[in-house]
Amino acid sequence: MTRPRFHLAFPVIDLDATRRFYVEVLGARPARSAARWLDLDLLGHQLTAHLVDHAPLASGRNPVDGDAVPIPHFGLILPWAPWQALAQRVQEAGVPFRIAPRVRFEGQPGEQGTFFIDDPSGNALEFKAFRDDAHVFRIL
Repeated sequence: MTRPRFHLAFPVIDLDATRRFYVEVLGARPARSAARWLDLDLLGHQLTAHLVDHAPLASGRNPVDGDAVPIPHFGLILPWAPWQALAQRVQEAGVPFRIAPRVRFEGQPGEQGTFFIDDPSGNALEFKAFRDDAHVFRIL
């Protein structure tokens, strides 16, 4: 059986900047596009960037283990080494971290590395890795 793919459509204010960011910084592959949208393959998941006239507005923040987590946000859960490599690539690209790479819930079930960045349109992205992948959905 093939693994289900996730699809997310999100607003952007500049398709060219979006394409460059997702492809060059995050490693996505460009796919179909038209004048007002762009499909991206991010590790097998389909992201569709839709051109809008105004930047999306953040709704708020939630406290999580000492961080003010932006709401809404989206991202990927990666294995530990690829998560570290992506954090390094983001830093080398000069992309500022909204929340710098750190370990959250250290020593507890659900221990995870996490960092947050914004794409060129201000969409908040989180990338994380769990020390134990079995803890992704573990109820505490």
